[in-house]
Amino acid sequence: MSRSERSPLLLAGLLAAAGVAHFAAPKQFDATIPRALPGPPRAWTYGSGAVELALAAGIALPRSRAVAARAAAAFFVGVFPANVQMAVDWQKRPQPLRTAALARLPLQIPLVLWARGVARNEEGR
Repeated sequence: MSRSERSPLLLAGLLAAAGVAHFAAPKQFDATIPRALPGPPRAWTYGSGAVELALAAGIALPRSRAVAARAAAAFFVGVFPANVQMAVDWQKRPQPLRTAALARLPLQIPLVLWARGVARNEEGR
């Protein structure tokens, strides 16, 4: 399996693992939901987990890969406010947790670029 064939499956796996985590340990995700969003945080946690699972399935299937990868790039941009919320809220946590929260912010960039690259590679076939 070449790198270009493996990349979409790795991205799908990452999204699937994150989606499952939203259902398996929702409390940690509830804390990252921006307070400005309406409704209970748990609804947003489960909703974003479901979206991640759907995106994973779409990227795993070659037929829907390009569209799902573009949607994943948009999703990664869309969840950035939750990462900012986490960084703000975790300012008084122990240093390793603060560092992890801050490290999540720039990590969104390679995720967006990875998803866009998967979409471009698929469209070029």
